Formats: sequence, C-alpha cells, structure tokens
Amino acid sequence: MRTEWVANRQNDTVRTQMYYAKQGIITEEMAYVAKVEELDPELVRSEVARGRLIIPANINHKNLEPMAIGIAARCKINANIGSSAIASDVQGEIEKIQVSQHYKADTAMDLSTGGDLDEIRRAVIANSKIPIGTVPIYQILHDVNNKIEDLTIEKMLEVLERQAQQGVSYFTIHAGFLLETMPKVAKRKMGIVSRGGSLMAAWMMHYHRENPFYTAYDEILDICARYDVSLSLGDSLRPGCLADASDEAQLGELKVLGELTLRAWEKNVQVMIEGPGHVPLNQIERNMKIQREYCHEAPFYILGPLVTDIAAGYDHISSAIGAAVGGWHGASMLCYVTPKEHLGLPNAEDVRAGIIAYKIAAHAADIARGRKGARDIDDAMSDARYAFDWNRQFELALDPERAREYHDETLPQDVFKEAEFCSMCGPKFCSYKITQQIMDNPEAIAQIAAEVKAKNAS
Repeated sequence: MRTEWVANRQNDTVRTQMYYAKQGIITEEMAYVAKVEELDPELVRSEVARGRLIIPANINHKNLEPMAIGIAARCKINANIGSSAIASDVQGEIEKIQVSQHYKADTAMDLSTGGDLDEIRRAVIANSKIPIGTVPIYQILHDVNNKIEDLTIEKMLEVLERQAQQGVSYFTIHAGFLLETMPKVAKRKMGIVSRGGSLMAAWMMHYHRENPFYTAYDEILDICARYDVSLSLGDSLRPGCLADASDEAQLGELKVLGELTLRAWEKNVQVMIEGPGHVPLNQIERNMKIQREYCHEAPFYILGPLVTDIAAGYDHISSAIGAAVGGWHGASMLCYVTPKEHLGLPNAEDVRAGIIAYKIAAHAADIARGRKGARDIDDAMSDARYAFDWNRQFELALDPERAREYHDETLPQDVFKEAEFCSMCGPKFCSYKITQQIMDNPEAIAQIAAEVKAKNAS
C-alpha cells in the first residue's frame, strides 16, 4: 500500500517520518497507525515529532503495513529469526517470518550469521508486512571473513547502505560502548554477553581506538535519513546475569545512548533504545525510570528481562515475567525470548512459543497501564467461557490452534463443541454450570438477600 505514498514524496529532500512530523505533516503512515491504535492522528504526529514514538518504515519496504512503537501506542513485541553458521536455510527463515506474522509479532529481526545473508534478508523482507530489523555488525563481520581486525569504517558504511537499500526498517548499532568503559566490564561476573558488544570490544582492544560506530555516527545518521531507517541503539553492556544487573557499565552506556539520541533527532532520524537483559524483578521498575530520564523518553525496547538465571529450556517464561513488568512500567516494545535461549538456534515451533509468551506479556502490560479497549477481548472471552461457546473461545485465544488442540485431545468429536463441560471437570463438577443452576432460581437468591439484610439490621 505504500508504493504510491512513497512515490509522492520522491522529490522531498528528507523523507523520514520524524522530518514530516516536525513540519506539522500527518503522513499516510501516521494516519494508518492512528486508525489501528485508535488514536488521534495529531497525537501520533506530535509524538513522532517529539521522539517518543517511532514508525519504522524504510521507504524501500513497500509491502510494509505501518506500525508504531512508543508509550502512546500498544505495547509491541519483536521476534528474532535468522540463520547461524551451523544451520542456514533460506526457506527455513521464510517459514519463521511467516510463523512470526501468523502469531502476530509486530516486528522481526533478521539476526542471520550464516549462509547467503543478502539472499536471506531479501527473502525475509519480500515475505514480510511487518518491519524488519538487523544487527549490521553480523554481516560486516561475515563480509570480512570473520576477522574483526579487518573491519573498517568504509566496509561498515557500505553494509549499512546495502541493507538500507534492501528495505531494512531499523538497525541495531552498538555505538554507546566506549573504550573508556572497558575497565568497568572487567568487574563483572559475566563480562559482555551481547554479540555485537563483544565484537566491538575485540576491535577496540586490538586497535586501542574508539568504537567505530561511535566515530562514524554522523555518517550512519546520513544513511538512515536517506532511507528512513530507524536506529535501535544497542545495549552492548546489557547484563547477562542477575549479578551484573543495573551496574556501572550498563547505566554508563545508557547515558551515552541518551547523547546519541539527541544527535539522531537533530538529523530527523527516529530512535529507540535497547535495554536489559537479566534483571531481578525488584529492579525492573527502576531500570525503566532511569532509561526515560537518561534517554529523553525515547521508546524503550527491552530483551526480557529474564528474572532468574536458572530457567534453561523455559527462558521464554522467565523472561516474559520480566517483560510484563517492564511493559507495565513504560517499555514500548518487548524482544521475545524462545525456549532455546542460551541453548541453541530456535526453529519455527520455538518462534511460536516465544511469540505467544510475549503476546501474553505485552497484553498484560497494556491492561495494567489501562490502555483504552485493552481488556475488551478478555471480557469477551469470559462471556464465551461462561456460555460454553467453545468455538468463540478458540477464536479469541492468542493461539487458537493450540487452544483447540488441547481441548480436542480428550473430547475431539464435534458434539463436544456444544457441551457444557470440559474434560477436566466433566458434566457433574463444572463450577460454571453449578453457578448457572443456582442463578436460575432468582426467588431463592432474593430470599437469601432478604435474610442477610434482616440479620444485619438486627
């Protein structure tokens, strides 16, 4: 739908959503987002201009359906997909992006590190109506044959330009990790757990020079402005265990990201900030408040956070707990974690499990924040359950196929879609049914009410 929209702006000097918003112009993307989010279009425009809301929408991703990330919008979730050096398959990544969209991920990041990265990315973008993000350092390293010392600013900018031309809507760049921070990392239990952060550390230690993403930041902003690529300022020093949470290294980098945010806004580039990591439950609210203060209320995009370090195989649950709390206290987008976190490369079924866990977390956060209409679907589900409308329950579920599958394990016949019980309680012990039978006798209820009133009066 964006082909005509973008074509109408081809003669404009700057074509970012933030630029138009600052000019007082409500773009078609802003109007579309306002309709989906049930917001006033002028509010969307003003939030984009302020930097509190972004619409990641590369001008070359024409089949994109615009979406918004920011405190005024619904809490969003991101799904990570991508090949590895051990397993790379274009068709497998297409399946993952299709699964991501089927279960309603709001964005997806292609984190591929193996195979033909350009071919994989082109296929993912071609099959995606949601924004696609990348971590360009992975391809930069791939293109220099995994020799980090061969990384140059020229190669880095060439890869960024190429990915922008392909239609990538947001880049994670690790520009906030400075050489002066290295001694703080040495105090940690687990050091650096960000892949991009560790690569930058290796480069800086080899050359004893400043982070090239920081050095070339203005050139990066120019590329982003040309294609309207949003920046996701990466947390190279996110804590990888509870012991390192909220430490000097993490929060020091966050201050630098705040400075980089202001520089991006000066060039009309949209920005969101990436956040932790592994954080104890009682520290999450503080982390959300500190980010808003240091980063001028730019949208916060958090990984988890995982609230325990011992849930291997179930980290999608451990992290969804932290994500719900983070979303409640102001995070704008939640980066999902799959059951394979810390263990291996996720497959399509792992993607499904991670997305559903995070859809639950994001929805819980929206309800907690009192977003207009957030609880409507929950109320509809309650009505369907009380009415034993099984098909309606399946329809309203976040994962309709799984809900139907579990119901039909023991009661698969169609006749049981009309039954006033499930296989857990059976026909004799269903609390809904028992309650309904009681409520079907209003005279008795009225008599009890009268007796209670008389007793209280005496």
